[in-house]
Amino acid sequence: MAQPPRRPRTLQDARTEAEAAFKKTTAKPVEAPVAKAAVPGVRELVSLRIDQDVLEYFQQDGPGWQDRMNDALRKAAGK
Repeated sequence: MAQPPRRPRTLQDARTEAEAAFKKTTAKPVEAPVAKAAVPGVRELVSLRIDQDVLEYFQQDGPGWQDRMNDALRKAAGK
Protein backbone atom coordinates (compact mmCIF):
# COMPACT_ATOMS: atom_id res chain seq x y z
CA MET A 1 0.00 0.00 0.00
CA ALA A 2 1.40 3.35 -1.00
CA GLN A 3 2.13 6.00 1.58
CA PRO A 4 0.02 9.14 1.22
CA PRO A 5 2.08 12.17 0.23
CA ARG A 6 3.43 14.19 3.16
CA ARG A 7 2.05 17.63 3.64
CA PRO A 8 4.62 20.37 3.27
CA ARG A 9 5.41 22.19 6.51
CA THR A 10 3.71 25.52 6.80
CA LEU A 11 4.52 28.57 8.83
CA GLN A 12 1.59 27.78 11.12
CA ASP A 13 3.03 24.32 11.92
CA ALA A 14 6.43 25.80 12.74
CA ARG A 15 4.89 28.51 14.88
CA THR A 16 2.76 26.00 16.79
CA GLU A 17 5.79 23.78 17.44
CA ALA A 18 7.90 26.76 18.54
CA GLU A 19 5.21 28.00 20.92
CA ALA A 20 4.82 24.51 22.41
CA ALA A 21 8.60 24.20 22.90
CA PHE A 22 8.79 27.68 24.47
CA LYS A 23 5.90 26.94 26.79
CA LYS A 24 7.47 23.64 27.87
CA THR A 25 10.81 25.28 28.76
CA THR A 26 9.38 28.36 30.46
CA ALA A 27 6.58 26.76 32.46
CA LYS A 28 7.25 26.51 36.17
CA PRO A 29 7.21 22.96 37.48
CA VAL A 30 4.25 22.16 39.68
CA GLU A 31 5.41 21.93 43.26
CA ALA A 32 3.65 19.90 45.89
CA PRO A 33 2.16 22.06 48.65
CA VAL A 34 4.39 22.27 51.68
CA ALA A 35 2.84 20.47 54.62
CA LYS A 36 2.83 22.48 57.81
CA ALA A 37 4.78 20.85 60.57
CA ALA A 38 2.69 20.36 63.68
CA VAL A 39 4.19 22.28 66.56
CA PRO A 40 3.71 20.42 69.84
CA GLY A 41 1.57 22.25 72.35
CA VAL A 42 0.08 24.70 69.84
CA ARG A 43 -3.68 24.56 69.56
CA GLU A 44 -5.96 25.81 66.86
CA LEU A 45 -9.35 27.39 67.41
CA VAL A 46 -12.07 25.48 65.55
CA SER A 47 -15.84 25.38 65.45
CA LEU A 48 -17.25 21.91 66.01
CA ARG A 49 -20.81 20.63 66.10
CA ILE A 50 -21.30 17.77 68.55
CA ASP A 51 -24.32 16.18 70.15
CA GLN A 52 -25.57 17.74 73.39
CA ASP A 53 -25.16 14.50 75.37
CA VAL A 54 -21.50 14.22 74.31
CA LEU A 55 -20.86 17.80 75.38
CA GLU A 56 -22.57 17.22 78.74
CA TYR A 57 -20.46 14.08 79.28
CA PHE A 58 -17.22 16.02 78.98
CA GLN A 59 -18.50 19.04 80.92
CA GLN A 60 -19.89 17.04 83.87
CA ASP A 61 -16.50 17.01 85.68
CA GLY A 62 -16.16 20.79 85.46
CA PRO A 63 -13.32 22.90 84.10
CA GLY A 64 -10.84 21.17 81.81
CA TRP A 65 -13.53 19.54 79.67
CA GLN A 66 -11.86 20.78 76.47
CA ASP A 67 -8.59 19.12 77.48
CA ARG A 68 -10.45 15.88 78.26
CA MET A 69 -12.21 16.02 74.90
CA ASN A 70 -8.89 16.68 73.16
CA ASP A 71 -7.34 13.68 74.93
CA ALA A 72 -10.24 11.46 73.87
CA LEU A 73 -9.96 12.62 70.27
CA ARG A 74 -6.19 12.12 70.31
CA LYS A 75 -6.69 8.56 71.61
CA ALA A 76 -9.33 7.88 68.92
CA ALA A 77 -6.91 9.18 66.28
CA GLY A 78 -4.29 6.72 67.50
CA LYS A 79 -1.81 9.33 68.68
